[in-house]
Amino acid sequence: MTHKPTILLTGGAGYIGSHTYVALVEAGFAPIILDDFSNSSPVVLERLQRICGQAVVCQRGSVADVALVQSLLERHQVAAVVHFAGFKAVGESVAQPLKYYANNLGGMVALLQAMDAAPCRTLVFSSSATVYGDPVRVPITEDFARSHTNPYGHTKLVCEDILASMRNANAALRTGVLRYFNPVGAHPSGLIGEDPLGEPNNLMPYVAQVAVGKREFLNVYGNNYPTPDGTGVRDYIHVQDLAQAHVAALQTLLRGQPSFTVNVGTGQGHSVLEVVHAFEQASQRPVPYRVAPRRAGDVASCYADPTLAQHLLGWRATRSLADMCTDTWRWQSANPNGYKKG
Repeated sequence: MTHKPTILLTGGAGYIGSHTYVALVEAGFAPIILDDFSNSSPVVLERLQRICGQAVVCQRGSVADVALVQSLLERHQVAAVVHFAGFKAVGESVAQPLKYYANNLGGMVALLQAMDAAPCRTLVFSSSATVYGDPVRVPITEDFARSHTNPYGHTKLVCEDILASMRNANAALRTGVLRYFNPVGAHPSGLIGEDPLGEPNNLMPYVAQVAVGKREFLNVYGNNYPTPDGTGVRDYIHVQDLAQAHVAALQTLLRGQPSFTVNVGTGQGHSVLEVVHAFEQASQRPVPYRVAPRRAGDVASCYADPTLAQHLLGWRATRSLADMCTDTWRWQSANPNGYKKG
């Protein structure tokens, strides 16, 4: 029996972390989870056990606890870390910037201290297309100038800079930086999916909650953008494709390939109204909406050029908008209150 490399997932009980857990098990890795459950549910662990047919190894705790993380890395002989543990609501970051700087930057620094001491020298980081700020054109390639329009985006940008500094200081450190575009969808089992706390910050879960009857209507912020139907265009990527990108990133780094930074998107943009109509098709439910004024900081169009990820990792997204809506609806209709009962 061949040895299965152990992978530590910080924030592994969250939306993207849980789907990546399943993809790693299917790819022959042995993932373990570190999560403080501040933005996720312990019910996820039971669901992962049902999907994967094996017990889930999970340590409850904070990535900011250097001693705890170091002991996990050493005890489990961890081959690589995937760092998901970070707050991600743009609006909240504007209202509570210190919360975001303390958690997102402090967590990264603490994780790298633990990895340095363990030692563990391979890291995949969950970054974001927000590091491109308001892009000058689309599609976006990795060599675009970086900027930020909110504290959340700023934390992702600074984390990327911290990793660059660490690579300069330690040639043995190999990092894969994945700049996500807009993750949506759910596992085809319907057992795990996106379960936002309170009002959703992103389009797809909001649309799903309208379709399932939890919310009366969707606000469409602006219908006079220079796009085909006047509504904002974004690059939506199925969370299953995103999970596969993490597997490909780890396999590439563990083969000894050099560090990289890649966009993780489909390369195709969809407007707000395209998503609404696709979701109505998938759910066979109406999604009422009202047009509201544009929001400050929103851009007309934002989508990736994912060519580099295909070249370096041999990865590309394969699931369509219809797949994203069908899988989201399966999750939402089976779990109208997310992981909460009732």
